[in-house]
Amino acid sequence: MTATALRRASTVDQLTVVLRERILAGDLEPGQRLIERELVEAYEVARHTLRAALRQLEVEGLVRVEPNRGARVAALSGDELTELFKLRLALEREGAHLALERGEGRLPAAVHEAAQRLQRLALRRRSTWSEISRAHHAVHSGLVAAGHAPRIERAYAALSTEIALFVSQLKPVWTKEQVGADHVALVRAIEREGPDVLREHMAQALRALRPGA
Repeated sequence: MTATALRRASTVDQLTVVLRERILAGDLEPGQRLIERELVEAYEVARHTLRAALRQLEVEGLVRVEPNRGARVAALSGDELTELFKLRLALEREGAHLALERGEGRLPAAVHEAAQRLQRLALRRRSTWSEISRAHHAVHSGLVAAGHAPRIERAYAALSTEIALFVSQLKPVWTKEQVGADHVALVRAIEREGPDVLREHMAQALRALRPGA
């Protein structure tokens, strides 16, 4: 496990930010054991500082701590992936439906711009997977927000951590370029064919992680 020591005697917040970024970047892989000794040495922090950071990440849903077994990066199980798929589809499809009604068949420019930003980022050699994850979320959350339905937006926001984990699990099986191109095509397809195209868009990613789903 490679890491760079923090410049100062680390605070819990600093260490939490660093570990969160590594998780969302896929550097710390879903299900990977977080070995206390290695992290303490890598970041030159006290054990109690590391444990506090891991507790914070556990609250966020990014780490799972098991009594007497230590901590692991959270990973969504097959059943959890399927349930997330169903929830996302219901919320995003309704958000897109409302957005198309408001826009008389067109999505707001902000949604198109978010998809184009994701594509540009995906084509940039030095972009990280965590940057891709954030840009991916901007497209989908922007689609939901375009429906101007606050309850739907709040329900979708509650899924943000699970969606970030889902995207981190895609890293070994999906390319950045594919993510970018798929989302530009998705936005156009929603306007051309309607919000039901979201089902196959999401199902492709689900099948990549759970063949046969």
